[in-house]
Amino acid sequence: MNFPKVLIIGQPFNNNTGGGITQSNLFTGWDKNKLAVVCTSHMLNNLNTTVCDNYYQLGIKEYKWAFPFKYIQRKSISGPFKIIENNGNTAPANSKSKLRAKIINNYFYPFLEYIGLFHSISKVTLSQDLCKWIDEYNPDVIYAQASTRETVLFCSLMHSYIKKPMVFHMMDDWPSTISEKGPFKKFWHKKIDGEFRILLDKASVLLSISNEMAREYKLRYSKNFITFHNPIDIEFWKSHQRKNYKLGEVPAILYAGRIGTGIQSSLESLAKAVDMVNRELKTNLQFVLQTEDKPLWIENYACVKHKSLVPYKELPKVFAEADFLFLPYDFSQQSIKFIRYSMPTKAPEYMMSGTPIIIFAPEVTATVKYAQEGNWAKVVIQNNINMLANVIKNLIQNENDRQQIAQNAIKIAETNHGSGMVRNHFKEVISSVVK
Repeated sequence: MNFPKVLIIGQPFNNNTGGGITQSNLFTGWDKNKLAVVCTSHMLNNLNTTVCDNYYQLGIKEYKWAFPFKYIQRKSISGPFKIIENNGNTAPANSKSKLRAKIINNYFYPFLEYIGLFHSISKVTLSQDLCKWIDEYNPDVIYAQASTRETVLFCSLMHSYIKKPMVFHMMDDWPSTISEKGPFKKFWHKKIDGEFRILLDKASVLLSISNEMAREYKLRYSKNFITFHNPIDIEFWKSHQRKNYKLGEVPAILYAGRIGTGIQSSLESLAKAVDMVNRELKTNLQFVLQTEDKPLWIENYACVKHKSLVPYKELPKVFAEADFLFLPYDFSQQSIKFIRYSMPTKAPEYMMSGTPIIIFAPEVTATVKYAQEGNWAKVVIQNNINMLANVIKNLIQNENDRQQIAQNAIKIAETNHGSGMVRNHFKEVISSVVK
């Protein structure tokens, strides 16, 4: 097959983030020599090198920090990134780096945003080394993602230098939440909106993560977006697909993935609902959290068990062994703004596992609308623990319901999310902009 050479800006290939998994699955099967990535150093962990191993790390030669921040920021090395293999992935970040990142992301950056400095303290420029690396690679097309003002401007800068067609992919509705705090929020929201619209004008093709996002962005930006969500390898997920809908001796609801913006409070709500179900039905239902970090609140609930993340290749077995899979979103207005048009990477993976799915999320979200259209999950659309507990009780007591929603989910996943069909369409779209 004739694959165009793609330069990817902003998102590395990995198996531990939604964006990285989606991108890896979209580009799987691409000629490995025709993929290259430019991204920041803090993202270069747990890389999936089976798809791509050609990286340029943005560092001290590209990052320019305003005074006095240039004296306190870590000086990352610039240049081609050397891949250190560890069972197919690069080694994970150490705990010291993770702690530093938490402090910066949870306290330092919010403070800077409130006082109006966050969006102007740094910028990414084109160093001679970066330009030389780009020229030697000589891409046919740019595939870009962005979620900050800094990355929006960098994508525009790269497009102006390379002068090749650009495909831009939106994963979340971050423009709705990028400036919500402090006395300068209106100024920054307007400014970033203008810069983002300029970037959209530069793109030859625009991609969205859901049909709901595409519809909204058509109204908001007067642009057409093509939807590409996470495609799945049907045979890979069939390898351990659930066939038996009897409950286990110790039945369990599993949540696997990230903890953070738009999810945290709904996870604790499920813990409360499971406690309620266990008291009323005299059961021993467990809520299993398979996440990178262990939330402090789980110590308050005897029903909650924490497990570490497992390699991606083990997920079909893990998902199929659970009795239920949980797909939550928070109900706060800020969370709704951020996740309303998103589609979780894990959704089609959950669907193909054959395990019944419980969704706890606002009705306006793309995930809920998709589930209601296809009846592939039991959906709770009100932030009500009693309602959530009742849905769980009904599922525990009704094997036919468990089987029906699981069978619906499998059929829809096979029809809409099979990797062969999606990847072929994705390649056609990328190739269509190359002259």
